[in-house]
Amino acid sequence: MKELVNPRRSFLKKTSIGFLGALPIAEILLSASKMIDNETTIKLTSADVVLFQGDSITDAGRKRTDKSTNNPLALGSGYAFLITSHILFNHPQKNVTFYNRGISGEKVPQLSARWKEDCTDLKPSVLSILVGVNDFWHTKTKGYKGTVSTYENDYRLLLEKTMDNYPDLRLIIGEPWYQPGMADSMYKVAYPEFKAYQSVAKQLAHQFNAPFIPYQSIFDKAQEIAPDIHWSWDGVHPTAAGAHLMANSWLKAINI
Repeated sequence: MKELVNPRRSFLKKTSIGFLGALPIAEILLSASKMIDNETTIKLTSADVVLFQGDSITDAGRKRTDKSTNNPLALGSGYAFLITSHILFNHPQKNVTFYNRGISGEKVPQLSARWKEDCTDLKPSVLSILVGVNDFWHTKTKGYKGTVSTYENDYRLLLEKTMDNYPDLRLIIGEPWYQPGMADSMYKVAYPEFKAYQSVAKQLAHQFNAPFIPYQSIFDKAQEIAPDIHWSWDGVHPTAAGAHLMANSWLKAINI
């Protein structure tokens, strides 16, 4: 007698096999994150205060009038929210507090102008910064006169002032990135000079003994698995998948 097959059970079985088979992809995508120097990974301790700073990639549509902590509205829908939810779920005993103060469109000078209110007043013990895309793109689109030297000098000065006043602060620095080649994107052109901005961020991470998240390498690797539109909807802002990729890469920079 032929065995009857439950269609739902068959579907779930196939789906599970497909999901398990896809697991190695996550390892491939995150292989670039092994570039993070294990000697500079930081330890997340009990009652730490983590602050995310940067531009629209960090902002991710957060409600800026909401100043609360660990709140989805205040964290936005991007990598900062995903990191927060992961750590709070998996390590509730750590009692970690998370803030997001990224603001869309900002460059290093704008971060500096609001640094007291949106950084030092919050007394973070861990500061994660991702900035640099606008420092470059605004020279192409908004008449900004800054150069890579401007970016380097402003960024270094901001970090020096911060670390001089808070020497125990632990830094994490993300690499500014984008995906050239998307046909309908303002970022479709590959600009070799952008690499200089990325090099500055990496150099500053080394100078201040901070983990460096090589997002460009990570997104480049991701495009070997799925097309760029899967990871970014416009070439610079991550999709849901891209935000998850960023969050998982960031988590490689910490020990809990």
